[in-house]
Amino acid sequence: MRPMMTGKALQVLAFFAILFLFALPLAEPAMAQQPDVDATAERAQQIADILKRHDTVSETSAQLGQKSYVQDCAACHDGGVDRAPPAFMLGLLSPDAIHRALVSGRMQQQASGLSEEQKVAVAEFLTGRALGSGGNEKPPLMCQRTGGWFDPSRASALQGWGFDSDNSHATSTAIAGLNRSNIGQLKLKWALAFPSVLYARSQPTLAGGAMFVGGDDGTVYALDPATGCAHWVFHAQGAVRMGIVYDSPNTGAPRLYFGDVLGNAYALAAETGAEMWRVRMDPHPNATLTASFALQSGVLYVPVSSLEEPAAAAPGYACCTFRGSLVALDAKTGAEKWRAYMTDPPVPAGHNSAGVRHFAPSGAAIWATPLVDAKRGQVYVVTGDNYSPPASPMSDSIVALDMADGHVRWHYQATKGDVWNVACGWAEGPNCPEDSGPDFDFGAAAVMGHDAAGKDYVLAGQKSGIVYAVDPDSGKLVWQHRAGRGGALGGVHFGIATASGKVFVPISDFPDGYEHKAEAAPGIHALDVATGDEVWRTAPEDVCGDKPLCHPGYGGAITVTDQLVFAGSTDGHMRIYDVADGSLLWDFDTDRPFEAVNGDTANGGSISGGSAPIAHDGQLIVNSGYGGLGKMPGNVMLVFGVN
Repeated sequence: MRPMMTGKALQVLAFFAILFLFALPLAEPAMAQQPDVDATAERAQQIADILKRHDTVSETSAQLGQKSYVQDCAACHDGGVDRAPPAFMLGLLSPDAIHRALVSGRMQQQASGLSEEQKVAVAEFLTGRALGSGGNEKPPLMCQRTGGWFDPSRASALQGWGFDSDNSHATSTAIAGLNRSNIGQLKLKWALAFPSVLYARSQPTLAGGAMFVGGDDGTVYALDPATGCAHWVFHAQGAVRMGIVYDSPNTGAPRLYFGDVLGNAYALAAETGAEMWRVRMDPHPNATLTASFALQSGVLYVPVSSLEEPAAAAPGYACCTFRGSLVALDAKTGAEKWRAYMTDPPVPAGHNSAGVRHFAPSGAAIWATPLVDAKRGQVYVVTGDNYSPPASPMSDSIVALDMADGHVRWHYQATKGDVWNVACGWAEGPNCPEDSGPDFDFGAAAVMGHDAAGKDYVLAGQKSGIVYAVDPDSGKLVWQHRAGRGGALGGVHFGIATASGKVFVPISDFPDGYEHKAEAAPGIHALDVATGDEVWRTAPEDVCGDKPLCHPGYGGAITVTDQLVFAGSTDGHMRIYDVADGSLLWDFDTDRPFEAVNGDTANGGSISGGSAPIAHDGQLIVNSGYGGLGKMPGNVMLVFGVN
């Protein structure tokens, strides 16, 4: 059971409202049949009422968009048709992305009977924003040089999201080009504006003479690292919130791999941005892709998560039918090699308190990048909670899978009985389990640490605030250490790092309106890999004052070298600490406007999400802006360099 709420909980629920505003599904999940037209129209009207908060959409367009959507789109998108994302997921996109899909994208044929006015209206109705509502936003600055910029011999020095085969998020001082003596020379060189979005959270990738990064409007950029001009742009169907994986295969041209919020995985030609393949990773309409893929020997390991947890907030929603999975794809073709589910298939399991049918087991989404252990032939994933009771054995777990066929070799369950969905945050709605869990997902990827004797440890940090070390051969717990208070908005969120026999743990411990036994401990914690003992900890100065949505915790992924710890905070400050003792060496406030390379104005905000600061060749690259979970929105990527 959750601890007792205090008066602050109302403020926290308001924060959840910001994040889950579109979490009012218009139909039941994948098992549902053709929707009742009157019920669909009624629910569509609920969405229309919510969208009235946006003053950029005219009443005429909103009404036309609602009518067109209900008549021509809702039967599939809100009828539980496989691979058709429901309305609230479409609401996460930009109006331009939806309009593009209707005019020239994959929905062009289905939308052929709509007029241009109707297509615009549907896009505006679903998103609550007018087409081109960015106002004076300018297109990307394109590079004048059209050829010769790409160098396939320049492989990425930082391999994948975790930088190396250990997922360590550690790099050398030589590769970083930054050290204790020169970080004082860091100056802002250029800034990139991500248009019409509230987040900047795709970790940049440097390879082939370019910087590859995604945007929450679905745009993927190939940028010149020195100037920020774009060699090419690609428009995905949905927001790209993950880092781009670069591949330089033995045969064929280099490629890029990534996924979008609608659950599509892509392969692009790195030099041109041409699409090579695209695969919908799960037929469930609420499936999404949130974390970078892992690449090993021509195989992509793709973690699949979902947004069904917030969908369950609606009393009429039949909760829940999604189950997390890891999928192995042939990197060349996108063909599926195997799939490992984290729960058994859902079956009817009674009804909720509102009389709506109920399914279980469900959930155990995989939110974070897999850890590939080629030496043992294993791939490790971490999982989230269950959405509907009863709980399953591999929720809130560290799971080791066989790389060859995906069978489970072992799992360690950190929190048993954790069944939770967003109905539990909305005055205990009908879909909230009677004995709801604490919502202690693993959202940060597992990493492989090594002690002085060369012994390996699989390390993982949880929203509970606890860090776990397990034996990679047996899955047995070696040690656990409480670094933070924990909570639904506390503990470890997006990424830990390990180097030199230590594990570095960013703790959020965001105020969540609940009473806790442990004290909040936002900051960076350094632990001994072999024992879990604390080596040092540092807490940032509270610079927030009365600033709304500001908090001094660390929710985002971090980067370390043998000298430095790079960490961005929810308060908008990018800080560099000494790896030896946690002393503060450099501090830059990103929560302000910046002039972007295309002449537009971008804004910083909270630094969070799976995008760690990138230190490479004397540059420091930082994304700023996280417009959910009560954090400060923004839309800028900042590139610093030493003189």
